[in-house]
Amino acid sequence: MNAATKRAIFILVLSEFLVCLGVTLVIPVMPFLKNELHFSAADMGFMTALYAFAQFIFSPLVGILSDKIGRKPLLIVGLLLFSFSEAIFALTNQLWLLDVSRIIGGLSAAAYIPTAMAMAADITTNSQRAKVIGWISASFSGGLILGPGIGGALASISYKMPFWFASGLGLVALLVLVSLLPSEQQFEHHIVKNNQATDDANWRDVLTKPVVLLFTLILISAFGLAGFEGVYSIFVNEVFNFDMNDLTVVLIINGIISLILQVVFFERLVLWFSEIKLIRYCFVLSAAGVAWILVTHSKLSVVIATLIVFSAMDIIRPAITTYLTKFGESKQGLMNGLNMSLTSIGNVAGPIMAGILLDINYHYPYGIVLGFMCLSIVMTFFISSLKK
Repeated sequence: MNAATKRAIFILVLSEFLVCLGVTLVIPVMPFLKNELHFSAADMGFMTALYAFAQFIFSPLVGILSDKIGRKPLLIVGLLLFSFSEAIFALTNQLWLLDVSRIIGGLSAAAYIPTAMAMAADITTNSQRAKVIGWISASFSGGLILGPGIGGALASISYKMPFWFASGLGLVALLVLVSLLPSEQQFEHHIVKNNQATDDANWRDVLTKPVVLLFTLILISAFGLAGFEGVYSIFVNEVFNFDMNDLTVVLIINGIISLILQVVFFERLVLWFSEIKLIRYCFVLSAAGVAWILVTHSKLSVVIATLIVFSAMDIIRPAITTYLTKFGESKQGLMNGLNMSLTSIGNVAGPIMAGILLDINYHYPYGIVLGFMCLSIVMTFFISSLKK
């Protein structure tokens, strides 16, 4: 890698960390906000759904646009919208404006996250890509670990303070990106987009059978992974009497393991197994962990099984992204946008499905999640055979 490529990767990793930190530091405030402003659970759920719905709608469109005009303008727009959405949330107490803020936030995520992944794919070779995507995923995990703790401390000053701080982080990331991110021509390796080659590329050449199956896998696995995460805290609290301290310890340990796996081991795992085999083995581990949770009666066993499932998930997501970047070199924005869009569907529908089933029987959600994971394992074999 030349100096420009290394600098660009550092900026992408830093910006991803700051944005994720901004998103997660408001998590401790949301229950308080509901009570303070007398919102219903439906109001809060609708607000969350608007964010994911905006991601679902806009991610493919932004991906196509970034393929045409370049990555940097979309990254700038994404960070600007993120800062603006958090500022609106800090300024208002009116529900309709808070809903507007979440829509803008979803649009910012659609503009920034898949574009950052597409740029990482543009400026790296196949052999470098796993390492870089692992770093970006690790920066996301780092923000996830630190955000809620910092948000809780800021909320002790004012329940609006985390939103102001998040808005400021967005502006810092924006200034760093605008002033330091090199132009695409300076990179050692980049995809050239010109004339009609990118615009008129035959979609059938891009959306081949392995790619369509891979997108199907992304959708199915998103249902399963989001379904597991969506009701986890309620499930372990009701079934195994986990309190807030237990959950905090599990999440902190998982965050540390996730960082180590993504920074130190992810590239090596890809080299050892290849992306599709690594995805398959991680789904096997996830399925085993979910099955263990369903049959165990021990709190310690639940903690171990949870760490297995979460750790496997933390590998599956960047592995799928890395594998996807190897298809359709000239349409990385579109591919990553569709990835984000399909993941958003799972993030909305998975927890809703799991929540409904949880009201019927505590074991139904994870029984369905186990089925989704087994189906994902089967899908990896079909993808492997078609890729060959």
